Amino acid sequence: MAQKPSIPKGTRDFSPQEVVKRNYIMNVIKDCFTNYGYQPIETPSFEKSETLMGKYGEEGDRLIFKILNSGDFLNKVDEALYSDKNSLKITPKISEKALRYDLTVPFARYVVQHQNEITFPFKRYQIQPVWRADRPQKGRFREFFQCDADVVGSTSLWQEVELVQLYDDVFDKLNLKGVTIKLNNRKILSGIAEVIGAEDKLIDFTVALDKLDKIGEDGVKTEMLAKGITENALEKLQPLFSLKGTASEKLSELKQMLVSSERGLKGIEELEFIVKNIEALSLKSSNLEIDVTLARGLNYYTGAIFEISPPEGVKMGSIGGGGRYDDLTGIFGLKNISGVGISYGLDRIYLVIEELGLFPETVSANTKVLFINFGEKESLYAMQAIAKLRASGIASELYPDNAKMKKQMGYADKRGINFVVLAGDNEMENQTYTLKNMLNGKQETVSIEALINKL
Repeated sequence: MAQKPSIPKGTRDFSPQEVVKRNYIMNVIKDCFTNYGYQPIETPSFEKSETLMGKYGEEGDRLIFKILNSGDFLNKVDEALYSDKNSLKITPKISEKALRYDLTVPFARYVVQHQNEITFPFKRYQIQPVWRADRPQKGRFREFFQCDADVVGSTSLWQEVELVQLYDDVFDKLNLKGVTIKLNNRKILSGIAEVIGAEDKLIDFTVALDKLDKIGEDGVKTEMLAKGITENALEKLQPLFSLKGTASEKLSELKQMLVSSERGLKGIEELEFIVKNIEALSLKSSNLEIDVTLARGLNYYTGAIFEISPPEGVKMGSIGGGGRYDDLTGIFGLKNISGVGISYGLDRIYLVIEELGLFPETVSANTKVLFINFGEKESLYAMQAIAKLRASGIASELYPDNAKMKKQMGYADKRGINFVVLAGDNEMENQTYTLKNMLNGKQETVSIEALINKL
């Protein structure tokens, strides 16, 4: 007996209804991206390993899916290396490509490779799947879609202001009210590391801090101690965990804490600009919050960082994030090209909207009307009408087989098709159609024009 087929952990099949709902979210995001002047690009699903490795930090590198070289990939591995069984040393010999981890690093590669064709500042959007060898759990998958918008070639903080507005606009159009847009700045984190005497441990500091919502304050402190950050430093850090108040009040307290750090004060100044202008422009349905413990573990962020929390009461991790990166293209040889970008987590947004029951009733994969098949000549008559309905944007289909009426009606019922058309000899003779409403059982005989109008 053949084994029942299955799919890899962390991946999913999507039903027609799920695909239509996902497309609804993507179309809302895409329309907003276009409305804000962003242009679409696409990049390959896999990149050269050297493009991806070393860009996401040690933890990120471990989550990159490697692709084995074609052919006899072990042939080029010498016996000594093979016998050593060191996966870190052997991997570069047998794998030269990897599935993309995110859309930002491939975008940086794209900018450098196509720099002579691009007009800067360059505003691009990209909606494609990414892959991470993460432990699957609710809202965390190994294959998932990201919807990114980035601007490269400008250091203006107005870009950050616009990206906050873009977040708010998308969530407002999805009717997802009460989303929190969290904001911080990597310069502030650098300043904090400086004043607590842990400047040389900045990466360890930010990676640990980024886990606050997962492992809690005690877990973060334990990890920092394990990485060599001292007890004395953690005591100086304590006010950070209890910072309260409005955005302006938090920034005011931070100023006092970072008074000796020029870099930290620069970060505060940048956040003040964003907060001041967002308050002047106002948001439609989202909340803006300063979160000084927000770190975002990716190494390439250098300025403002964003993270999006779902509405209160929804148990879900972040549904979006992003930030400013001053020299990401520099790793590919193009220096001094600053960029800033945000990403929407399509899969998590879907789960949140589904949980809150916010998908519009009009979002459906369904055919609107099914024509019953009575035979060859009746089917031709039906197909002529179907062509006119489809030309009017009405999803229509003919049941393919001349089966019993009960079976055809049962098919319409199971598919949730609300209207059925019956057209036999009498209708053909009078150039009419009998339209049946499957919800209330009512029938009426109509012309093709009336059929189009009613549907």
